[in-house]
Amino acid sequence: MKKAFPYLLAIIVTGFGLLTLFLSTSLIFDLFGIRAKEGNYVLFVVWSNFISSILYLFSSYGFVTSKKWTAKLLGVSTIILSTAFVGLFYHFNSGGIYETKTIGAMIFRISATLVFTIIAYFTITKEQIKKIDL
Repeated sequence: MKKAFPYLLAIIVTGFGLLTLFLSTSLIFDLFGIRAKEGNYVLFVVWSNFISSILYLFSSYGFVTSKKWTAKLLGVSTIILSTAFVGLFYHFNSGGIYETKTIGAMIFRISATLVFTIIAYFTITKEQIKKIDL
């Protein structure tokens, strides 16, 4: 079970990353008529999701190979998404148009990324610190 856990995490993070990559690139490049379906999207939020999707894919490799930088990469993604969330609040407080579902989606994405970061820290980084201390 202990050996299967990193692979399970990598599959989850890869799926999350591929879905995010598909949705964000579809919006950025207007593939499959997604822009019309999404309504009033906020472009800098979409770009932060795009950047995070690439970081998710790299971090899934980090989970499988137990790389210490996995937690740092996911932490950077959490910071990017949190910064975009603050920017979203500034955007709609200054009268910008947006979809209300964006707020819920950002809260979910930030929370999921934070959970991935914490798991990476405690399963990889802490484990490698123990190995160094021995």
